[in-house]
Amino acid sequence: MALDIQQMREEKQTKRNEKKLEANQFKALRAIIQFSRFSLLLLFLFPGCRYQKAQPQHPSLAEARSGFKTNLLPQKGVKEPVEQAPASIFRTIKYPAPNGELAAYLSPSPGDGKKHPAIIWITGGDCNSIGDVWSPAPRNNDQTAVAFRNAGIVMMFPSLRGGNDNPGLKEGFFGEVDDVIAAAKYLEKQDYIDPKRIFLGGHSTGGTLALLVAESSNRFRAVFSFGPADDVSAYGADSGFLPFNISDQKEVDLRSPAQWLHSIQSPVWVFEGTKGNIDSLRAMAKASTNPKTNFIEIKNADHFAILAPTNELIAKKILQDNGEVSDISFSKDEVNRNFTQ
Repeated sequence: MALDIQQMREEKQTKRNEKKLEANQFKALRAIIQFSRFSLLLLFLFPGCRYQKAQPQHPSLAEARSGFKTNLLPQKGVKEPVEQAPASIFRTIKYPAPNGELAAYLSPSPGDGKKHPAIIWITGGDCNSIGDVWSPAPRNNDQTAVAFRNAGIVMMFPSLRGGNDNPGLKEGFFGEVDDVIAAAKYLEKQDYIDPKRIFLGGHSTGGTLALLVAESSNRFRAVFSFGPADDVSAYGADSGFLPFNISDQKEVDLRSPAQWLHSIQSPVWVFEGTKGNIDSLRAMAKASTNPKTNFIEIKNADHFAILAPTNELIAKKILQDNGEVSDISFSKDEVNRNFTQ
């Protein structure tokens, strides 16, 4: 009899436990339903939150270059000293760079006690070396960028590692980035230069290097690149511009501006004629989502004819650019106005 009573008590306790478990499960289910309803309401009210995903973080060019050691091919060639410029037009100076002192042409001080805007200009072709950039050139192929000098803007033409009789080896758009930045550091210390109004420009290979510098540093107020390559391997192994194994994709990528447009922090303007290297400009314009980059096609002009009229327009804009930050801008119409037929 006692056993039956004990069994009955256990059965009642079991039923009580089952009811408690069911009640707890019901409460948990109700909480889940309420939370789901609340989540759905949030998604309805804030639809932009539905598909938030972590955006992939792309390294900057400076980060990608850090610690990388380029593997250069053997280089031959005769070292030629820098030609002395007319003293009234340019001083021939040396500026400190990572590989040692490098030669450059620099406009002399106007002697008026004022701070002047300045532009560093990188020439095309063998942009590691400098030569005659003071003799008159035809308007349809003026690679001297004389428009800036005529406007009273201080100019600096730096030679780079391995060029002329400089120390170091040519690296084909790699270590040269550091040399251009070193030239800017030297320039901003001159007592007749406004350190907040230093610009950078370049044409062809110099335009490619100018873009890479803009992707590596925000030191320049604005950058103007004429006819750059989007992928340096397009120059070809026999061009003399690429002293490394171009089958090594990392070597190529670290020198190709199209890979690093997201790194640009200063305003950049890229120009090319529709009869020039226009495919590179169009490829970069299509790829870039960086609002700091601007691409302008110049109709009815080739790779060289774009220089003189556009540099004259840029020079005028530089002289008017006096604010805390650059407000230089160009419309396609105003740039193309000098090239209409």
